[in-house]
Amino acid sequence: MMKLSHAIPQGATRRVIPFCPTFTLSCRHFLVSPVRRSAQKDRQIRVRFAPSPTGQLHLGGLRTALYNFLFARSHNGTFILRVEDTDQARLVPGAVESLIQMLEWTGIIIDEGPTRGGSFGPYIQSERLCLYTEQLKTLLENGAAYPCFCTARRLDLLRRETLARGEVPRYDNRCRHVSQSDAQAKIKSGVPHTVRFRLESYTEPWQDLVFGPITCDISTIESDPILMKSDGFPTYHFANVIDDHFMDITHVLRGAEWQISTTKHLLLYKAFGWDPPAFGHFPLLVNKDGRKFSKRQNDVHVEHYKNLGYFPEAVLNLVTNVGAGFTVRETAGMDIKQLIAHFELSRLNTHSAPVHFDRLDDFNQLHLIRQIDDETKLPQLVSQVRRMIQQHVEQPDDLPDERIRNVLTMSKNRLSVLSDVCREEFEFAWQRPVLQFSDCEDACDILQQVNTAVSAIDTCRYNRVTLSAAVGSVIQTGAYSYGRFMKVLRRAVCGPKSGPAVLDVMLMLGKEATIDRIQQALAALSVDNVDHTSVS
Repeated sequence: MMKLSHAIPQGATRRVIPFCPTFTLSCRHFLVSPVRRSAQKDRQIRVRFAPSPTGQLHLGGLRTALYNFLFARSHNGTFILRVEDTDQARLVPGAVESLIQMLEWTGIIIDEGPTRGGSFGPYIQSERLCLYTEQLKTLLENGAAYPCFCTARRLDLLRRETLARGEVPRYDNRCRHVSQSDAQAKIKSGVPHTVRFRLESYTEPWQDLVFGPITCDISTIESDPILMKSDGFPTYHFANVIDDHFMDITHVLRGAEWQISTTKHLLLYKAFGWDPPAFGHFPLLVNKDGRKFSKRQNDVHVEHYKNLGYFPEAVLNLVTNVGAGFTVRETAGMDIKQLIAHFELSRLNTHSAPVHFDRLDDFNQLHLIRQIDDETKLPQLVSQVRRMIQQHVEQPDDLPDERIRNVLTMSKNRLSVLSDVCREEFEFAWQRPVLQFSDCEDACDILQQVNTAVSAIDTCRYNRVTLSAAVGSVIQTGAYSYGRFMKVLRRAVCGPKSGPAVLDVMLMLGKEATIDRIQQALAALSVDNVDHTSVS
């Protein structure tokens, strides 16, 4: 099990954040960085991937993490993983560990995070509650926030009423107008409450690094949002802004679904008197028919493809080969180092990006061929194939490395994933064939001549040229039709099932195994109880 690290980095100190007067929290120690925020122009690029641990990592999340990682690496910056677990009701046990494993599997290296440490931790939001409580006081004191005493029942009735009128549900900002004295009296008497942000009009355009200038007056479409829930946990928008500020995030790069919330975040930065980071939003990944991904789709989870045997590079190609963002038109066949070298944020498209799942096999084949052709990686593939065969094939034949290597190198253009070697067409390589012949005397004559011709080939010179010449010399006798000859030979070396060309089969098996199978067929043909099932 992966261990989440909460150790204090060297040079950092701990201090206790005082309680917010409007909440009673189980205050934890908060790690204060020894590093000061530097001037904007001198700041090292720092980006973050901040998922909620509510399930498996899906392709959209992978694309967000990947593009942040590529942006950081291409600018010698820092990539941070922050776990946003303030929605305690939706947490899934083990989700954080699974997410980190999937990031590492794809080659996305975390510079700072729950398992890496760093000078800006903790990197799990539930361990930063005291920081949010302290910062909330600033907004309460300057009037940018106010306590809200509306009950869940009232909010539900309000929602139903607005829906009945055909309007978009929104809070009526009722508690904005509660006097400070009345609010304090309610708090002292223990009335449950939340804290809301006073949403003001914001008409200034802001520059999206992908979409360009954006203007959105969020106050015209939303009501005052909740910053702190009654259970003492912050909402996403509040914690997000505070964490990005205190972790010195320079660029917030995320999916386009968060673009409408950016104005809200800018208003929070303004209320605190902080300089905001730069914002950029990625176009949404959609299905081929244009529909948005559903997180319930099993085939959009990264682990799904890992379990099917796809290479991580192929999965990265799947999400980078849409929506642009690179100096090349296609990223097919690229590994993560090449993706870093070619990534340019300014080249991203602004329209939704359909993912062509049908191309994944092609992407994977490119990486599989590359590994087969790499003499340093081929031995590992051979070991993987041997384990697969031992697990999936009953009573497998002896599996010398040479035979597995031959199958991989000669069939690489027929394989999409490594597990394809377990398909029926390659069964001949892992199991001795089921022998079925008719016209025994004819078959014996053919196989005896082939056995003699193949046995005469020098083992060191057993290749396509010499094998073709040996088999061709038998065919040229003219004693048999070509079709009959090849059918008998195929039955002897690979059985009745279809597969690669006969000569390819003999090359994959190697000289020794080929002769062994021919002689086995001859022995079977010489006994009285041979199965005379006709050759179809």
